[in-house]
Amino acid sequence: MKSIVNAKIVTDKDVLEGYVLTFDKEIISLGKEVPNNVEIVDAKGLYLSAGFIDIHIHGSNGYDVMDATHEALEGISKSILETGTTSFLATTMTMSQEQITKALHNVQTFKQQEGAKVLGVHLEGPFINPIKHGAQDPQHIQKPNMELIEPFMDVVKMITIAPEVEGGREFIEQIEKNFPHILLSIGHSDASYNEAKESFSWGVAHSTHIFNAMNPLHHREPGIVGAILEADEVSCDVIADLVHIHPSFFKLLYRLKKEQLILITDAMRAGCMRCGVSEVGGQRVIVKDGEARLEDGTLAGSVLKINEALKNFYEYTDKITLPELINTVTAIPAKKLGLDVGFLKKGYKADLVLFDEEFRVHRSYINGVKTKLR
Repeated sequence: MKSIVNAKIVTDKDVLEGYVLTFDKEIISLGKEVPNNVEIVDAKGLYLSAGFIDIHIHGSNGYDVMDATHEALEGISKSILETGTTSFLATTMTMSQEQITKALHNVQTFKQQEGAKVLGVHLEGPFINPIKHGAQDPQHIQKPNMELIEPFMDVVKMITIAPEVEGGREFIEQIEKNFPHILLSIGHSDASYNEAKESFSWGVAHSTHIFNAMNPLHHREPGIVGAILEADEVSCDVIADLVHIHPSFFKLLYRLKKEQLILITDAMRAGCMRCGVSEVGGQRVIVKDGEARLEDGTLAGSVLKINEALKNFYEYTDKITLPELINTVTAIPAKKLGLDVGFLKKGYKADLVLFDEEFRVHRSYINGVKTKLR
């Protein structure tokens, strides 16, 4: 059993000083007193929060989820610890049915040893609109198909879908009825404002990288963005790398969606690496100046780190509090996915991160065990 002292403790509501967090595999208490017979961890004034959750990440450190190997999942898991990420959804790409099946089976059979927890799969495609394929390979897009994913429903936790495509409504309603643990997200979609609004009544409760790979906000046709911003119950995630959307929109998103806002990386295999040539979804990617693009210039995910996303959003959103900011990668995704992490409360898993004022990560714990940062 351990107790962390001398930390600025960031809960989902406040920043507490003079408090002690005691934990083993789970959080035991948060109070003023240090219990007897515990190992003392001196935080030396660092911030302490629940570990960060990334619900949209394809790869890191030269590995990709679509490699469909245990080595790849281990490589991603270990490398993102330095960003404060203690759990994530392994995110797939629109590739062949065989490749997607292999990737899903790989997660299903993966026996975690160390590194950030693999919570399950975020299926990004292949059930998307070819008009808004982005960096997804359009030749592998297909109609919504339960048979493709049904053997893997124990690991599928989130699905990005274009609800306007043929069979979209039936698929969404079937998932909502039979697999309520799966978060359905509108993305890579060209749905109209009315179509997007209607999909929320079918079961869509989230939106994937708002503004990106969807039709733009227009004063006569608000489109998907307008529908999302208006719907209080629908959450959204954003790639806060200062590339995918202009940072002026951070303030707008904070004002309208602060209790439903999640920061993600959408990082690909070049994450946590240097610039150069990489690959995503079987396509060549050029990584330069913090951007990852296909050869035709299309943005191909990012090389963003989750702690960098927090820093960017904090700098460009002057009224956001630190607890509200940290909630975007802890409490909010945890609630949306029904997780037992994301809060510094008794009984939650002791997934923790210590970071400084620049959001540099100094130490993290998973299930109460100190991790090895690279």
